[in-house]
Order: sequence, then structure tokens, then C-alpha cells
Amino acid sequence: MYTIQFKRAQKLLQQGMDLLFPPRCAGCQQVGHLLCPTCLHSMQPLPPPLCQYCGLPLATATDSCPSCRQHSLQLHGMRCTHLYQGALHNAIRELKYTGQPRLAEPLGLLLAQTFTRHGMHADGLIPLPLHTQREEQRGYNQATLLTRCCAAHLKVPCLENLVIRAHATRAQVGLNAQQRQHNVRGAFALAPGTPTTTLAHATFVIIDDVCTTGATLEACAAPLYAAGAKEIWGLVLARPGETSRDASKDML
Repeated sequence: MYTIQFKRAQKLLQQGMDLLFPPRCAGCQQVGHLLCPTCLHSMQPLPPPLCQYCGLPLATATDSCPSCRQHSLQLHGMRCTHLYQGALHNAIRELKYTGQPRLAEPLGLLLAQTFTRHGMHADGLIPLPLHTQREEQRGYNQATLLTRCCAAHLKVPCLENLVIRAHATRAQVGLNAQQRQHNVRGAFALAPGTPTTTLAHATFVIIDDVCTTGATLEACAAPLYAAGAKEIWGLVLARPGETSRDASKDML
């Protein structure tokens, strides 16, 4: 009862603050919305054909993109909402770096819509863990906020304490694909005391905001596969396109 009353009071307080200080759209800075209808409309689903593995657009109708033919993902597949550009790029940066956790709600809905559109299924959604030091610096893990919102829309369990960041790693910015894999190898583990029998034959979806090569998602999936998970997929808000990966220097 106390929790419900607290949430109601918190909502009323936020509504009052919005009247005094109206929010600005993270995409275009228009007053009145966290994400305005125009910017949300710009985040349209990626058009087919798409790579059946990583989910990126293809120039021609083939099964996979050049990257996946050279290096197959250590995941069953990955799906993304849109490319890392425009209003979505701005919104993700606002969520991660300027203390705008409320953006997790509209962005989490985009993830849920992407999950449904691709016919995905899962026994649980897992946010990509941050190391405790980095989470304390930021104040929250944006992947956890996104996963909670996405899970609420889908009515799928949010398993935010299943996988932990076992040790800190350097940022992935500026590293090539091989260096990224080496950097995060062994960085994740199951939470102490996790009964592995509950993971056998289960399907999980790991959620993050942005993915470049998939190395971090693969490293997060490793302890789940080792425990007997049947399928593990990645679901992210955005990925750089094949022609824009070199321009994504601000991505982790």
C-alpha cells in the first residue's frame, strides 16, 4: 500500500515539475515531450531485406550480411529497432549521459514493439550488466531501465540479477572487433547461488541500448550457454549501419 501511495505521489510531483519546467524532446529539443511524435515517427522499423543473424539491412535479398558471413555471431541472432542515427541517436545519448531515465519508457516500448514484430519469444529478458563502479558513476544502468519497461509491456520476466559483471573492462570505444572480443572475454558470470537447472533449455533475450560488433552481448551470453540455455538472442535499440561503423566513436 505504501509503495502504491509513494508512486502516486511521485507521479504527481513529476507532473507538477513538468508544468513548471516542460520537458524537451530528446530528438529535436521541442518543448512538451520527452520524445515528440515527429521524432518517434522517424524511428520506423528497418525495412527488409534484413540479415537473418544480426538484423541489419541488406543491399540485396540474401540470408546474411558480409560481416556475419565472415564472423558468425555466438548468439542465435540479434534484432535492433533502428540504425544509430538521427533522433534515436540523440535520445540514447540523453538517456545514458545526461541523467534522463524517463526516456527508458518510450524507448523500452520501441524495444517491445521490435520484439513482437520479429516474432521473438523468451523465458526472460536480461539487461546487459554494468560494472558496479560505472553504474554508481552514472546513477543507473540504462539497460536495466530499458529492460524493465520492455518486460512490462511484453509481460515477460525481467531477470536483472541473473548475470553480473564479474570484473571491470576498458571501454570498447576505438577497439576493433578482435580487440573488443578479447576485452570482454570472461567479464560476465552468473550471480552467485544461481541454480543452473532453471536455465537449462530456456530461451533468453539480452537487452542493451546500442551494439556495434556484438562482442559484449556474446560475452554476456557465454555463462548462460555454459549453464545449458537453449537459445540466446540480442535485442538492442540501435546499431550502426555497415557504412557508418567507423563513425560510431561514442559507442561503448
